[in-house]
Formats: sequence, structure tokens, C-alpha cells
Amino acid sequence: MNISPLKWLQDKHGSKASPRFVRLLMNLYPPFIGAGIRLTYISDDWREVHVAMKLTWYNRNVAGTQFGGSLYAMTDPILMLMLMQLLDSAYVIWDKAASIDFVKPGRGTVKAVFTISEAELAEIRARIADGSKYLPEFSVKVVDEQGELVAAVKKVLYIRKKRTD
Repeated sequence: MNISPLKWLQDKHGSKASPRFVRLLMNLYPPFIGAGIRLTYISDDWREVHVAMKLTWYNRNVAGTQFGGSLYAMTDPILMLMLMQLLDSAYVIWDKAASIDFVKPGRGTVKAVFTISEAELAEIRARIADGSKYLPEFSVKVVDEQGELVAAVKKVLYIRKKRTD
């Protein structure tokens, strides 16, 4: 299969799929396996997702800490995936831009919690109701086992209604 699991999921099941199935699918996704990334929780309403990554020999950098690319990878498709489930297949949703600020070395297990509030969802729907594109920005914190900030990630998504012409 030469297609990403996110695209396969949307094509096969529409934009609504069970959180349990998606968690299983994403935990079998080779880029996540290779980096040691695991989705540990997806709420039934798709408003919250937890991701974790243990420090292992295959995601350790030359300094013995979490590889920066893996820290970013654990945040990469999550917000897009959540919005694909919270909105419906009538919308185009892409990751547009991202930046990461490495605050301190990641040692041990690091975690990130993603949330999308009802207010954020209402804002998105209002901004794209007339067919305009909207570029919302989200912030995600990657923290260590003590809850201390390891990296701060900013994600910009591209969202608009699909054209019907």
C-alpha cells in the first residue's frame, strides 16, 4: 500500500473512525514505530490526544538525549488527524507550517497532550463558512516525566471547504 494511513483511513472510512482503531493504526505506522512514538490516548470525542516517546537507542542523538526530529515527529500529524475527525470530509485539512523551540534536552519518556476546544472548533467553522481558507495556529508542549518543558511546537494548519465545482 503506497498511501499514508491517514489518507487510507479517510478514503476507507470517511472522516469518522473510532479512536481505538486510529490509535492502533497510528501505532503501527512505520515512521512512528521507527521513532518510538506511541499514541497512548484518544478521547471518544476526538478533542484530546496523548502521545509519548521513550528514549531508546534508535531515537537518541549523539548527546544521548531525544533526537530533535523525533520530538517534532511526535507532534506532526496529530492536530490534522483530530480535525479530520472533528470536521467532516467536506473540508480540506493540511499541515501548512510548523516551528519548534528546543528548550531543554529530552531524557527518558517525553509526552505531548493535544486538545481542541469547542471554542476553537466554532472559530474554525465560522472562518471557513463562506468558503475562505483559514490558517489557525496551535501550540503544543512536549514535556518530560517531571512535567518540565522540553520543546514548544507551533503548528499552522490550512483548512477550507472542498470545492464543489
